[in-house]
Formats: sequence, C-alpha cells, structure tokens
Amino acid sequence: MTPILLDDLPVWNRLIRFEDVHGQERYGEPIDEDLDVGIALHRGQDVYARILQTQSALDLTAVLSEEIVQVKKVLSPLRPEEAGTIRCIGLNYREHAAEMNLPLPKIPTLFLKPPSTINHPSSPVTTPHSPDLHDCHLDYEVELALVVGQTCKDVPEEDAMRYVLGYMTANDVTARTHQSEVSQWDRGKGFDGFAPIGPALVSARVVPDPSVLRLRTVLNGTVMQQGEASDMIFSVPEIVSFLSQGCTLQKGTIILTGTPCGIGVSRNPPVRLVEGDELFVTISHGLGTLTNSIASKETK
Repeated sequence: MTPILLDDLPVWNRLIRFEDVHGQERYGEPIDEDLDVGIALHRGQDVYARILQTQSALDLTAVLSEEIVQVKKVLSPLRPEEAGTIRCIGLNYREHAAEMNLPLPKIPTLFLKPPSTINHPSSPVTTPHSPDLHDCHLDYEVELALVVGQTCKDVPEEDAMRYVLGYMTANDVTARTHQSEVSQWDRGKGFDGFAPIGPALVSARVVPDPSVLRLRTVLNGTVMQQGEASDMIFSVPEIVSFLSQGCTLQKGTIILTGTPCGIGVSRNPPVRLVEGDELFVTISHGLGTLTNSIASKETK
C-alpha cells in the first residue's frame, strides 16, 4: 500500500469543519494561525476561515480558495462514517500507570469506541438516559488522537509515521461505574458522544515529532491533568505499527493514544463530572481546546 509522503500531505496546516453564519457546513483553515478556535468561539470571539474546496478532511487534493467566511460553530473534523471504529490505547503514560498502581504494560492495551461516540468540540457530553445510569461516575481523559491518512496493513515501525495524516485533541470520556463492572472497557467508554474530537486537525507536516505535544485538562478553573506526549510508554510509530499487524487500518481511522495522570477516579476523593461543569481539554501546537459542557442526561 502506498504510504503518505510529507510532500503528499494536503495544502492545509490546520483543518476545521464548521457551520458558517448561514448554517452551511464548510471546510477551511483559520486565518489566524495562532488562534485556539475552541476557546475563541467559547468566549464569543469572531473566528474566520479560508475555505477549502473539499467535502472531506481526508481529501489529499483539497485546494484553498480565496473565500473567507465567519465560523459559527466548529464541528468534529471527521464525520463518524469517515472514521469508523476508533482504536484506543489504554494505560500509555508512565505517570498515569504510577497513579493507578499498575505495572507498565509489555504491549499496548487496546480497546474500541464505536463511531457513535464521536462528538463535536463544543457539543454537550451527556450521561446516557438509562435507568441503570443514575451514578455512572463520568470522567475526563485528555488524549492525543491521530488520523490515518492512507489505508495500511502490517506497517513496519520505521515507516509508520508516513501513514499519519494529522493530529487532534480528544477526550476519552468514561463512565467509570460501567468500566469497572466488567473486564472489557468498551461499554463504559462507548456511549454516544463519549469521544469529542477537534477543534482542528493539524497536519503531520506541522508536528513531525508528536512527542513535543503538551496535554492539559482544566475543570472549573483547576488544572486536573498536565502531561507531555514524551511520557508515552508506546510512541506513535509503535502504536500505528502494532495496530496494523494483521489488521487493516482504513483511511480515516482515528487512534487515541492514552491519557496522562490526573484522571478523576484516581483522586482522593474521586472527582466526577456533573452538569454545569466547565471543562477545557487542550493540546498544544495548534490542536486546540475542546469546550464540551456536561449534561445530566439525554433529552429526546
């Protein structure tokens, strides 16, 4: 399978999918290259983007136009049908393993989140409307997400970065009660809307070494998580190579790479996300901030 070479990456550095002031879905690149789009929109600031002539973040032939429009609402860079099942790596930061009193894993710990978990960068995260979810212990996990830009299989570690299209901020939202009830994590991490991603998809050309990225979670003004991707047990190339062994990673596949220390369940007393919380989940180098509100249950 043909790898993505750096020269083959799209023309954009930071892609956003958004609704303009007329409610039309568009793709573009923020005209202010230093602007955290998530925070700016949360604060009510005007945000403008140069339009990309494309219908998908995965279109390597997208062309930047001269048209500039105002951004009304930022959407997930990828649609659920483009991403498919999300691959997730658990227990992948040394300090996080230490806070959980767990040994470092010998191979990456894999679990899956369905496409229905994908959520927009500022849309509510809700506890599911179900009689057994009165106390699900909703928790946050800031994670670096990468997007596979070319279908691949059996990728050697030394070639793995050639298949990475770019990076996003993600929140691996977790219902701790349901995670702890069974050995498999998929249900506790797999409810609708439990994977906010965005606000921007940053090209791998801009971040050739993802280990420099800094991750942070701020809850109601208090820093809860603050880590660096260099603390990963398994690096991005190791993860991509591992997941591709004997398993085809389709173009558009999203991979979550683990969370730093500071999650709510590890604190004394434990911290739960509740309705009304202000939660900011951020990654440096232009990936930006998720500003999802917390809702107590879904409303039909």
